[in-house]
Amino acid sequence: MATWCVRVIRQSSSIIASPLLVRATPRLLCTAAQQKSSGTGTEEEKPEPSAAEKAFIEEKTQLEEQLKDITDKYKRALADTENLRQRSQKMIDDAKLYGIQGFCKDLLEVADILEKATESVPKTEISTANPHLKNLYDGLVMTEVQIQKVFQKHGLVKLNPDGQKFDPYEHEAVFHAPIEGKEPGTIAVVTKVGYKLHGRNLRPALVGVVKAP
Repeated sequence: MATWCVRVIRQSSSIIASPLLVRATPRLLCTAAQQKSSGTGTEEEKPEPSAAEKAFIEEKTQLEEQLKDITDKYKRALADTENLRQRSQKMIDDAKLYGIQGFCKDLLEVADILEKATESVPKTEISTANPHLKNLYDGLVMTEVQIQKVFQKHGLVKLNPDGQKFDPYEHEAVFHAPIEGKEPGTIAVVTKVGYKLHGRNLRPALVGVVKAP
């Protein structure tokens, strides 16, 4: 009987010491550990939020939406204010530049009269033999030159488009006539010069335009 017990113990020890059993043991342990961890994860569920937490979340969402809406309105108000500022500044600048427009138009008639007066004096009569006429003519010329300097100082520029291409935005055609040796569509005669105030057309030049025969 004792011999049989010794034999059984030896067989059991050989089975436990078998390499196949030793190699498979870690796999069995890992599988068991994974099953245990997965089982633990499924068993642990997130608790339901309380009524106070739900109310807090809802209030937080509402406040975020209100903040987004107020921010959008604020940005729109800033953009509108900037546009208004730019328009107001442009109106102020235009008023500074073109505020004298009406006054300049009235002075243009004076400049036209001076120009016609100097052109009407016969050049043959301007001599030392006729000192009174010469002095009067020189005074008119000096006055005309001075008034043109004042015009240029305030941005008023004289336009004499003789020989240029007709531009309906700057010129006003008084008549059309075929003229030999000149290209159709060009200006042949300027009956009254035009003026621009800071690049804006103040008075169009009155012209005669060449047309095709």
